[in-house]
Amino acid sequence: MIMKKRYIFLLLVLLLFVSIFVYLNVYYRASNDVNDYLNSNDIVIVKKDKNGLLFDGPGEDNILVFYPGAKVEYAAYAPLMNKIASNGIDTYIVKMPFNISFFKMNAISDVMKEYEYDNWYIGGHSMGGAVASMVANKNDVKGLVLLASYATSDIDSKVLSIYGSNDGVLNMSKYNDNKKYISDNVEVIIDGGNHAYFGNYGEQKGDREATISREEQQDKAVLEIIKMIKG
Repeated sequence: MIMKKRYIFLLLVLLLFVSIFVYLNVYYRASNDVNDYLNSNDIVIVKKDKNGLLFDGPGEDNILVFYPGAKVEYAAYAPLMNKIASNGIDTYIVKMPFNISFFKMNAISDVMKEYEYDNWYIGGHSMGGAVASMVANKNDVKGLVLLASYATSDIDSKVLSIYGSNDGVLNMSKYNDNKKYISDNVEVIIDGGNHAYFGNYGEQKGDREATISREEQQDKAVLEIIKMIKG
């Protein structure tokens, strides 16, 4: 009887580990159309290091460190970040363990050790934005960019919050409740945009259909981010 219980226990433990392994290794992969944005061009130099991807454009003073959404491959945000960099604000996408920002919450501190900029900004998509908000105050950033996300603690710096009107994933109840954590907030709603179109990883479960193109949604987001950082 004891041996049988031990066997059942070991089997349950094995099933648990298998379930966790499968969960962590099933994620939204970057679509093929990101490849051109992962290569350097005449305007933006793309550098890959141990922590992620740097998009080094013509700007020298400002950088936005970006946390990917949960279970989304970090390269999926290359088009968005490359476009921001080409407009004079360097960007850096953090490569998160198992594509989940909670496993490396203060990743921005590692990036700060590697590069020198006068003004640091942090941001993220979905869960990545929520995690970024948790460490914003700890790292003396000038501002926080939330894409289809919300702050989870008090934010001392200015905040830009962008989401699509057709977002079917963002918890709007929490979004509105958590506005209490932000004192200096600019909110932008992209008409026709959805949750997944901030990145290039296909459609997302539970999302609503966008009525604008992915490129149009990202271009609108880029304009707002440039406006927020450059003032």
